[in-house]
Amino acid sequence: MQYTQRMKEWLLFDEETKQELLKITDEKELEDRFYKDLQFGTGGLRGIMGAGPNRMNKYTVGKATLGLANYLLENFSGEKRVVIAYDSRNHSSEFAKDAAQVLAAKGITVYLFTQIMPTPVLSFSVKHLQCTAGIVITASHNPKEYNGYKVYDQNGCQLVPKYADQVIAYINRITDVRAVPRLDFEVAKCSGLVQEVGEEVLEAFLAAVRTQSLYSAPSDLKVVYTPLHGTGNIPVRRILSAYDVSVVSAQELPDGNFSTVRSPNPEEKDALTLAIEQARQAQADLVLGTDPDCDRVGIAVRHKDDYVLMSGNQVGALLVDFALRFKKDTVNEKSTLVKTIVTNDLGAQIGRKYGLQVVETLTGFKYIGDCINRYEQGGNNEFVIGYEESYGYLVGTHARDKDAVVASMLICEAAAYHKAHGKTLVDALTELYREYGFYRDALDSFTLKGKDGAERIRDIMSAFRTAGISAFPQVAQVIDYAEGIGNLPKENVLKFVFESGSWLAIRPSGTEPKLKVYYSVRGKNEAEADADLEALRENIRKTLGE
Repeated sequence: MQYTQRMKEWLLFDEETKQELLKITDEKELEDRFYKDLQFGTGGLRGIMGAGPNRMNKYTVGKATLGLANYLLENFSGEKRVVIAYDSRNHSSEFAKDAAQVLAAKGITVYLFTQIMPTPVLSFSVKHLQCTAGIVITASHNPKEYNGYKVYDQNGCQLVPKYADQVIAYINRITDVRAVPRLDFEVAKCSGLVQEVGEEVLEAFLAAVRTQSLYSAPSDLKVVYTPLHGTGNIPVRRILSAYDVSVVSAQELPDGNFSTVRSPNPEEKDALTLAIEQARQAQADLVLGTDPDCDRVGIAVRHKDDYVLMSGNQVGALLVDFALRFKKDTVNEKSTLVKTIVTNDLGAQIGRKYGLQVVETLTGFKYIGDCINRYEQGGNNEFVIGYEESYGYLVGTHARDKDAVVASMLICEAAAYHKAHGKTLVDALTELYREYGFYRDALDSFTLKGKDGAERIRDIMSAFRTAGISAFPQVAQVIDYAEGIGNLPKENVLKFVFESGSWLAIRPSGTEPKLKVYYSVRGKNEAEADADLEALRENIRKTLGE
């Protein structure tokens, strides 16, 4: 159907939708809203908020929820229960309430959080409340214009492709988004189909996190923390109660506009600007910043009177080293570290030294969570730690998703441990580099919006596939994950491994209109690694015409 015809239909939906659409004069904007439906993928829904089928709104949320409800009713026996959480983004609470009304209309019991809550708490609460599934309304670290809708299985793991595909099939059967049933919210509460939960579940989650503590010696560690206007404020401060923690007051309270930052993403260095300024004044040892749904954490470390930002690869390696210093006596032939294919190999090297198995998964923490599920069922592996380069870490099996609460606790414990030995986390990382080789990593994102952008991304990936081993100088191997590698699901990722052992990987983002290029360079020293990395990045920029 032409996008103009679809828009005419949406003009009849309701007055608010009609007025929003009539104010738009940019034809490209209208085309982007209507040329396709917002895709429900393995990460659920994620998109810009607004009217239209390619946007996050009550109609797209309702359609996804009805599809999920039908999937649960036809594939699970007994009483069906779903727990719903939401973050601080604009419209998150409304989308959560709307999803609850759709599920209640289908006779499914809903546990709805009464306050904003981190994604890892939602993951934990699925099993804690013995639910059939979970939903969290969040767009994680995306800009303020975005929101999203993630679905979790009965173990608290995001749906992996084989299950997501089944849910998608049910969603695609729904053709009239206006006909989605909703039970009045107050009626649903009175009937018990919607039950509100909150503090008691959070306390159970924090108790589970505390069992992962490794170092509890008294410490004078000073920490500055920012929740970046998100859900981490209460749980992170509670879990760090043993330390001297001050919060960035301007970023403490929920704010769906994230008014003090360009983007609420701790991967971006300017997200921690205010926190670092406060740390300088307080002479704090450590800066922590969590994203809106508190599943990612970024850090800066005071070192030689300056503050050094650390990457996800670096923090992950430090956590592996720290955890195994204390867990080495419990390591056995089943002990396993899980990382993604775009995460560097430093943490894996450390894990192998301690006797851990190392397993690689596709990009996305759902695959790490799925490993935990399979390990518990099969018994051939025991999960010790999992992490990805995009600032996501998990120790313990209380959640099946990355958890910035447990990560914040262990990062502070690692900093306190090394401080007691006269070192900073930067010193500790330098020692790891001396032992295992110097790593330099980077990520470049190329934004390509709209229908034209999506087509260009497809063309770029196709061109790299066609070029193969000749795409770059000195390529030793090309790994095309779209062909299916080992037992991994097929994924649109290309990895070029160079003769030096360095590599770069290229993939379209699953959550934003971006092409992502990951680089991992290992050199004899910092200067060599820096030079090799810059040469690779320049090659990519020239290839893409940037």
